Amino acid sequence: MDATIYHNPKCGTSRNTLALIRNAGLEPKVIDYLATPPSKTELSAIIAAAGLTVRAALREKDTPYASLGLADPALSDDALLDHMIAQPILINRPFVVTPLGTRLCRPSEKVLDILPDTHKGPFAKEDGEKVIGEDGKRLV
Repeated sequence: MDATIYHNPKCGTSRNTLALIRNAGLEPKVIDYLATPPSKTELSAIIAAAGLTVRAALREKDTPYASLGLADPALSDDALLDHMIAQPILINRPFVVTPLGTRLCRPSEKVLDILPDTHKGPFAKEDGEKVIGEDGKRLV
């Protein structure tokens, strides 16, 4: 199965999501979206496929969200997408795309909804929270 993760290696949630994908026996295409952001068209399609609004896909924490005035409800989706492409740190993460769906994987275990049930064994997140049991089955 193909899988793509829009990844930030500095983000614990993104690292946990990538590790869960690999625990399912998949080696995803890893896109460092900060270095190689998707096009505006691609980003819009990913957000729509995840069932989100553009505003819901904006990252506020540790970004220029407030200083850019992006909370202004008068800003159109098109304008928000322009900001997200110009400053990819504004794109929430990680987005994962598989043939089973697209998700913004916050928390990281949301990725399990779009992965095959082929886990190689137990899995715990970096903070120790167990997500996959000894039997390879989902705990959360």
